[in-house]
Order: sequence, then C-alpha cells, then structure tokens
Amino acid sequence: MAENLIPFGTPEEQLATVNQAIYNILVGGQSYQIGSRRLTRADLALLQDMQSKLQAQIAADGTSGLFADTVVAVFEGR
Repeated sequence: MAENLIPFGTPEEQLATVNQAIYNILVGGQSYQIGSRRLTRADLALLQDMQSKLQAQIAADGTSGLFADTVVAVFEGR
C-alpha cells in the first residue's frame, strides 16, 4: 500500500485538505501582510503534486498497485 502523504485521515480526507489549501492560495494569494505580520502559505507546486499523487492513490485503491494505469494490447497476425 502507498504511504500516506499527510499523516492523518483517509486519502479522500487528505485530498479534501489539499484541495482546500490550493483553493485558499488561488483565492487569497500565496502570501499576504497585515501590519507587521506576514503569512506565507504552502508552495502551490508542492500542493498540486500532492493532489495528483492522492488522486492516483484513490484511483488505484482496490487494485494491485503495480502498473495500475497500464493497458496491454495484443497484436496478432504477424
């Protein structure tokens, strides 16, 4: 089984958390400042990478995990 990217919850819950973090960056920006306080959110590229890995993990759930996205074609008649 693939390792968890976030150390809590199911992959579906983790994906929801990552999606929310991505949404927060897209709506509110990567960083902002109020007075002397500054907030910088997680790196968007890292979150998008985590998102794609979690989506793949969820899609592969219930399969062997080995070559889960591979298709075999047989060409006969040579």
